[in-house]
Amino acid sequence: MNHLPHLISDLALILIVAGVTTLLFKQLKQPVVLGYILAGLIVGPKFPLFPTITEIENIRIWADIGVIFLLFTLGLEFSFKKLVHIGGAASVTGLTEIFAMLVIGFLVGKILGWPTMDCIFLGGILSIASTTIIIRTFDELGVKKKKFAELVFGVLIIEDLVAVVLLVLLSTIAVSREFAGVEMVLSIVKLAFFLILWFVAGIFFIPSFLSKVKKHLNDETMLVLSIGLCLTMVLLASQAGFSPALGAFIMGSILAETIQAERIDQIITPVKDLFGAVFFVSVGMLIDPSILVEYALPILLITVVLIVSKVLSVTTGALISGQPLKTSMRAAMSMGQIGEFSFIIATLGVTLNVTSKFLYPIAVAVSAITTFTTPYMVKSAGRFYNVVDRRLPKSWKKVLVRYSTGAQSINNASDWQLIIRSYLLLVLFVALIVAGIIFLFRNYVLSEVILVTPDMFVAICITAFACLVIISPFLWALVNRKLHPVAFANLWANQRFRGPLLVLRFLRIGMAIVLVSALLISFFPIYISIFCVVGLVLLSVKFSKQIHSYYLKIEDRFFHNFNSREIHEAQTHRRELAPWDAHIIQYTVPVGSRMMGERLGELELREKLGVNVAMIKRGELPVILAPGKQDKIFPGDKIFVIGTDEQLDEFKNYLDPEYGSESVEKTEYKIVLKKVELDDDSPLIGVAIKDSKIREVTKGLVVGIERGGRRLLNPESDTVFEAKDLVWLVGDSKSISEFRKDHQPKK
Repeated sequence: MNHLPHLISDLALILIVAGVTTLLFKQLKQPVVLGYILAGLIVGPKFPLFPTITEIENIRIWADIGVIFLLFTLGLEFSFKKLVHIGGAASVTGLTEIFAMLVIGFLVGKILGWPTMDCIFLGGILSIASTTIIIRTFDELGVKKKKFAELVFGVLIIEDLVAVVLLVLLSTIAVSREFAGVEMVLSIVKLAFFLILWFVAGIFFIPSFLSKVKKHLNDETMLVLSIGLCLTMVLLASQAGFSPALGAFIMGSILAETIQAERIDQIITPVKDLFGAVFFVSVGMLIDPSILVEYALPILLITVVLIVSKVLSVTTGALISGQPLKTSMRAAMSMGQIGEFSFIIATLGVTLNVTSKFLYPIAVAVSAITTFTTPYMVKSAGRFYNVVDRRLPKSWKKVLVRYSTGAQSINNASDWQLIIRSYLLLVLFVALIVAGIIFLFRNYVLSEVILVTPDMFVAICITAFACLVIISPFLWALVNRKLHPVAFANLWANQRFRGPLLVLRFLRIGMAIVLVSALLISFFPIYISIFCVVGLVLLSVKFSKQIHSYYLKIEDRFFHNFNSREIHEAQTHRRELAPWDAHIIQYTVPVGSRMMGERLGELELREKLGVNVAMIKRGELPVILAPGKQDKIFPGDKIFVIGTDEQLDEFKNYLDPEYGSESVEKTEYKIVLKKVELDDDSPLIGVAIKDSKIREVTKGLVVGIERGGRRLLNPESDTVFEAKDLVWLVGDSKSISEFRKDHQPKK
């Protein structure tokens, strides 16, 4: 008789029990995750009434793989663009909640007399809500499109990112066994360095690679390649001293920016489900029922503290960010639970052997209880708000409404703020990229060159020269890249600002010299480095055009890859803006609208609803014609929206489904939306929109430009027209028709 490996028999036992328990939990309409945990309890060593697995260590390896795939798929759903678009409200709310729960969890642990490490991990466990449970609850209750739900989803994105950072920081604390401030700061700097370096390098290379081999990527090859990329980044993260889960998350977030993201997510889901099931079963295997009985009171205490603290901290954070009380409370009542990431954090403590045995089952028990309470809390949020609203003093309510409106007040950045912010980002970006390239060449490339070049000095010179060639375009960008030219011109026109602007320019040059010196000193003695710096300055002046061209190619490649999904969607699923008879309706933005405080570019009204905001009237301020994507919407704004009846009805619901919206009567304007293709001889070529006099000639507005497969929605006034541009105009039909005759390509 053939001997069957224990791993196979253990997996058979795990999967069949997990299958039965999940069927039971689905029948009861409860989260499947709880079924997996129950299956782990049944087949675990603490439940002698049922067959038990024999090789727990092998199952834990499979569970570690499950964590990797869970984080990989989380990265596929994450996308750094979502982080940019969630806005300040979700960021303030999420960070406030996480900080409060970290502190409260630590204090609760201390009150219970637990060791310091248990208290730290308890804070991390309580700070992360369950994305799976929240989405499932929102789906069942049909509230995913409510304003508070959008806030919750934004907070969950912040929590996911912070949870990954927590894994790194908790690992550092666990290894050092103490809370060292300097070590923590160094860990955060190191994490930021590798995150940016990996992300930039991944976006630059991986989408281009996938595009070139696209015709060979059937589902099987895509699955193998995706897993290979994931595990490669896991290996890199481990070698850099980070957790494997971080590497999986980073690779997922890189692939999320490619046109293959949805396909990868679809084909990887069965693999994730399999290994994820083993992970959650392993969670249940670590539960000791006797500990649950022994620590029943701490479990109850922590559960109550979790729910109350989550409600208070999320409400406070949302109110601070300027959200209305109703939205803040409904969001808070949705987040009173812990879930998947909490299990991963608890597992980390067990794996590193730094937490007590009771912490893990307590976390699982609290998660199970709060999973059951979440739907009831979401349902009762409205009634709870009504009770608070009735008992809240009128003076307090007036203060909250005034603050909510004031928090969304106009806050246009000054020219100096734009310049300083962009310079700081440029310096940070270039410094990290250059430092990463120098580190790579000094520690890895040099050793390889030495193997093929017997002369050490020659090998060093070759390596240093190659490194210098690669970093030269980034140094050029640091010295010469024009940032916010309009803001710069406005400041330069004022004599008293020219001195500070020149100082900034010299600081950029000085930073470039420092980076070059760091490169040379890492390879050569100081006296040789000084001589080389002088020579490089002269060479950079002579070859500045070539370096400039080199940098632009790199920048174009990066941003093309970064926006590849949007470009692909515009080319294949473009919503053709064929000319249609349209009309304008004026709306007043109410307090509490989901549009309040958001930029037009972030709202994506054209993509989502097919409408276009043609004008914004804000009190006594000048009317904003053809507002740009950076323009914000504020309470009390009168916005003039162009669209068909169906689109405008949909927009009215979008404006504020929770509070209702006020629409003013239709204006008398009858307009059309038409496109004009600029031929090579058009007088508009090379002319900025603001200088084109299109508004005066057509009595209309430029609301979009299509260029090389990209769409510039609500282009800035200094956007320059190029040959073959498709220019979309809204205005008088006759005037635009005459304008088209003068600028369309001659047939």
